[in-house]
Amino acid sequence: MAHGGARAGAGRKPGQTTKLNEDARQKALEGGISPLDYMLAQLRDDTNDKETRMDAAKAAAPYVHARLAAVEHSGGLSLTHEDALDELDEPGTDDQAQA
Repeated sequence: MAHGGARAGAGRKPGQTTKLNEDARQKALEGGISPLDYMLAQLRDDTNDKETRMDAAKAAAPYVHARLAAVEHSGGLSLTHEDALDELDEPGTDDQAQA
């Protein structure tokens, strides 16, 4: 017998903060430095060892850079990238030489 399942109105909506999370966030911001600011400070501190700086970079990256998404091409290209590179290497196909 299956357990659980979707229930109308059950639980928090995705992305919704709890009172505890919101209180912790406010205290951190009132302290004058956000967690991201702290991680970036550790990353930029040359006196820290390489491992500490790398850990700070890994932790801060999702807040600074968007994650790349895989994209599937749906066009009907018949030219492979190898063929395109071969065409670039052929003499006389340089646009600047023709101008």
